[in-house]
Amino acid sequence: MHTRIVSIALGGVLLSLAGAWSGAQAASVRNIVIVHGAFADGSGWRKVSDRLTAKGYKVTIVQEPLTSLQDDVAATRRVLALQDGPAILVGHSYGGMVVTEAGHDASVAGLVYVAAFQPEKGESLGTLAGRKPVPNAPPDAIKATADGYLYLDPKAFPAAFAADLPKAGAAFLARSQVFAAKAAFTAEAGDPAWKSKPSWALIASHDRSINPELEREMARRAGSKVREVAASHAVYASKPAEVAELIVEAARAVSN
Repeated sequence: MHTRIVSIALGGVLLSLAGAWSGAQAASVRNIVIVHGAFADGSGWRKVSDRLTAKGYKVTIVQEPLTSLQDDVAATRRVLALQDGPAILVGHSYGGMVVTEAGHDASVAGLVYVAAFQPEKGESLGTLAGRKPVPNAPPDAIKATADGYLYLDPKAFPAAFAADLPKAGAAFLARSQVFAAKAAFTAEAGDPAWKSKPSWALIASHDRSINPELEREMARRAGSKVREVAASHAVYASKPAEVAELIVEAARAVSN
């Protein structure tokens, strides 16, 4: 009888351990949430999304309104609330401002910055960009509408945003761009999520929208794991394989 009781007890322990292991496996990060930048929308991420989906990840792209930083953070949190487990949160360009705040959400396991701003508390996109302007940037490329929205001059768009895309593709992006409220560019960041969450940064070394040296500086400050790609600001469209690879690296790292 004693032997039988011990066997049952040991069996219960083994079952408990198996359950714990199964739960740990279930916590593997399979959700990817992407936040696009200003002057573009999420459709340009199709090739990255397809690559991630083929590897078994569930990809959701936030189509934020670009009306204010807080509105865009709220839109991102809305999508994070729909995920069925932990997620990697990806931000491009201005989207880096958004994920730096939205990344505090409990569902976010890690952050990936793609040619993006990585602000410290109190910094805005405008102050960061002004600290290290882009060398030889197209002059007066950013225009303003009468009601306070910003856009990239379509003539300057290819050189400033998508120099390594085919001309027809860059021209279409210019004509389909999403205008951003001035207020989004002047809003100051709160406490950054990169101080408490692991982060990765992809530096676009041929970027003419954000100074690549500023991208490097912000990534060093955040302690991000860095990868450089010879690409324009639209690196997600011109080098989707490299971008997807870094996102997978982040997801695997936080799943171990």
